[in-house]
Amino acid sequence: MASLSHFVLFFLLGLDAALCSTFTITNNCDYTVWPGLLSGAGTAPLQSTGFALAKGESQSLAVPAAWSGRLWGRTLCSTDAAGRFSCATGDCGSSSVQCSGSGAAPPATLAEFTLDGSGGMDFYDVSLVDGYNLPMLVAPAPGSCASTGCVADLNPLCPSDLRVAEAGGSGRGVACRSACEAFGTAEYCCSGDHGSPSTCRPSAYSQFFKNACPRAYSYAYDDATSTFTCAAGADYAITFCPSTTTSLKSGSSNNPQAAGLPLVNQSMVYSGDQLSSSAAAATAATPSASMVAVAAVLAFVWSLLFLRQNDH
Repeated sequence: MASLSHFVLFFLLGLDAALCSTFTITNNCDYTVWPGLLSGAGTAPLQSTGFALAKGESQSLAVPAAWSGRLWGRTLCSTDAAGRFSCATGDCGSSSVQCSGSGAAPPATLAEFTLDGSGGMDFYDVSLVDGYNLPMLVAPAPGSCASTGCVADLNPLCPSDLRVAEAGGSGRGVACRSACEAFGTAEYCCSGDHGSPSTCRPSAYSQFFKNACPRAYSYAYDDATSTFTCAAGADYAITFCPSTTTSLKSGSSNNPQAAGLPLVNQSMVYSGDQLSSSAAAATAATPSASMVAVAAVLAFVWSLLFLRQNDH
C-alpha cells in the first residue's frame, strides 16, 4: 500500500512538472528594459518579480502550472543617491528592481496569462487597456498556437493629449496613456452608466490602439479577437521590441474561442460584441478626434506593412 501511495505521489508530481511552463523573456530594444512580474490573487509569486535585460539579453523563468498574472517592461530606470530604484514608465513603486507584489503604474504594455485554466487551456493576451510604453510580442512555442502582441512603436504617433514626454525637457515621447487615464471619465473608463458592453463603446482613442495593434486589447470591453488559447504546458517567448522579421501570421485574427470568457482581472473583460465602425467610434471622440484619426491611420499603415512583410 505504501509503495502504491508513493507511486501515485510521484506520478502526480511528475504530471504537475510536465504542465509547468517556461517564459523566455528577450529584450530586442536598443536600450535596457527591466521586466516586472505580478502574480494574480491566490497565485504564488515567481522566482523573480523583476530584473534587468540589456539590449540583446534573454532570461528564462520557470512558471508553475495554474499560474496567473501579468508581465511588462519598465524603461528609463535609475537608482537615486538614497538607493531608491524607479522607472519613468512601468514603475511598480517598490523602490527596488524586484516588484515584490506591486503592479505597473500606467501607461504600460501588459502581457497577461492564466495557465491551465478552463478546459485545460492557457489563456493569454497583450493589453493596452492601461496604455502603452513599448512594443511586445507573446509567442507560444513551438509555434502551434497563435502569437499576439503590439509590435508597432506607438510613442512617436501617440495623440498629443495621451502622450507622455520624457522628463528633462527633451520632449521625446516615452509612453502613450489610455483615454481612461488621461481624462478619467466614465465614458472612457467603462464605469458607472457606461459599465457594460452595450453602453461603453470604442472611442477614437481606443481605435488608435486597435488599428495599430489589432490583436491587443484596446479598451475594457474590447471584442473577442484579443484573447488567445493554447494547450496547458506550452512555453512562451515574450519579446520586447520584436524585430520586423518576427512573424505574427500564425493563427487567425478571429478568435471565437475567446467569446464569453469570464473576467480574469480588472483590465480584462471579454465580450462577443463586435467593434462599432470607425464612424460610430468617432461620434464619441473629443474635439481632437481628427488628430487621433490621422495618427491611427499612420499606425495602421505601419502595421499593415509589417504583417505584409511577414507573409512573404
